[in-house]
Amino acid sequence: QVQLVESGGGLVQAGGSLRLSCAASGRTFSSYAMGWFRQAPGKEREFVAAISWSGGITDYADSVKDRFTISRDKGKNTVYLQMNSVELEDTAVYYCAARGDYSGHVYNRGAEYDYWGQGTQATVSS
Repeated sequence: QVQLVESGGGLVQAGGSLRLSCAASGRTFSSYAMGWFRQAPGKEREFVAAISWSGGITDYADSVKDRFTISRDKGKNTVYLQMNSVELEDTAVYYCAARGDYSGHVYNRGAEYDYWGQGTQATVSS
């Protein structure tokens, strides 16, 4: 079992920055591939970013590429999502997810993840 707790959400102006954190506890964090997803009001959950267990491979949705950066600190059992140049369309509840995996792959579908956090709200204002 892995427990995931997101934090760092809040209100930010368009063009600003926000850093989300996902703290993991439970089984060995380093053996898990991690991902960030988001869900805006009235919309389905969508993929944002993913990182392999080693941190060496990352993947991003086209809508956030070159603006968001996913990273992980194994010593702190934490995954981060650095959000720069945020846009109104980035307003959503952001969820982190974990999947036990040593293959080095990254995953961009929610169904491929085993564990989810409770989410943190990020709101972008004009």
